[in-house]
Amino acid sequence: MYDYLIVGAGLFGATCAQQLCEQGKRVLVIDKRPHIAGNCYTDNVDGIIVHRYGPHVFHTNSDRVWEYVNQFTTMRQFTLQVLARGADGDMWGLPFDMGTFHKAYATTTPQEVRELVESFDHHPTSRNAKSFALRSVGYVIYEQIIRGYTTKQWGRDPEELPAFIVGRLPIRLAYDKNYFNDIYQGIPDKGYTAMVDKMLHGADVRVNTPYDPASLPEHKSLIYTGAIDRYFDYQFGPLDYRSLRFETEMLPIDNYQGAPIINECAIDVPYTRTVEHKHFMPWRSAEHTVITREYPQDYVADENEPFYPINDDKNKALYRKYLSLAMAEGNVHFGGRLGQYQYYNMDQVIGSALSLCQKLQ
Repeated sequence: MYDYLIVGAGLFGATCAQQLCEQGKRVLVIDKRPHIAGNCYTDNVDGIIVHRYGPHVFHTNSDRVWEYVNQFTTMRQFTLQVLARGADGDMWGLPFDMGTFHKAYATTTPQEVRELVESFDHHPTSRNAKSFALRSVGYVIYEQIIRGYTTKQWGRDPEELPAFIVGRLPIRLAYDKNYFNDIYQGIPDKGYTAMVDKMLHGADVRVNTPYDPASLPEHKSLIYTGAIDRYFDYQFGPLDYRSLRFETEMLPIDNYQGAPIINECAIDVPYTRTVEHKHFMPWRSAEHTVITREYPQDYVADENEPFYPINDDKNKALYRKYLSLAMAEGNVHFGGRLGQYQYYNMDQVIGSALSLCQKLQ
């Protein structure tokens, strides 16, 4: 009999497996996909490490989490810079820094930007993404960069989305194109799959194995990182997510776009961004390149993968109903983006798993 069955071999499941094996527990990890590492899965395409489910740059301010992941990999320093092709086809830099405001409004100093933002029309009672963007960055940046991209990404007009959807975008009163502010930023030198493989050492692992209690070995406790609504057979109805479709191709050139990510913000371009994977590992060389285009799409339960929880008021209320069931489950623990219906960065997933395993000691 296993002490723990862990459903999902992504970062949450792998962290739990590593910690529990270290405690001397007998652990089985299963995943319905044909591979480990979840959405962080990377593979090697003729020398280029490809992020199969979208690009992942590890970033954190947590000494604890940074030290933890470096037990299983060598994190190479990597500073992410993102470009955006605006609605008019012009190129913009992200995040929204002094350069962005200068390009949009001809401001030249931080004080001018402050005065500009103060002049934007403010509606303190309005809580949607459009109003938040207009009062934060103004009409030009909203139209060029935010409106089309956000509409495609979430399948809804920004007026129908909560403010925090765009509130995550950093704004800086400096000429600083570093996308993240975190102290630690990097990418595993051999990719995330190699890192997760080391984390899973000591556990039994089965891929191509959906969660089916009737066909799985006996276990004392369950850690579930799948969708919480699916675990309870959609008793209250399905939670809403956005899904993604990826189109990846190899090109016989050494450099396609000169940047790891270019966001496509025009509403008539069907994909939201183009990823050129080799730029995430400039210490590797190859005469060819691999690109991926990301196409947002509706999530249909049991037909495609849920990627982004839609944390509007309706779904938050629905999640609370499932959470009440989860709290009554006894030796079942829910974790990760899907298990907790929460948008997490990678370091937050690992930190949450470490905290759970401390409680389980």
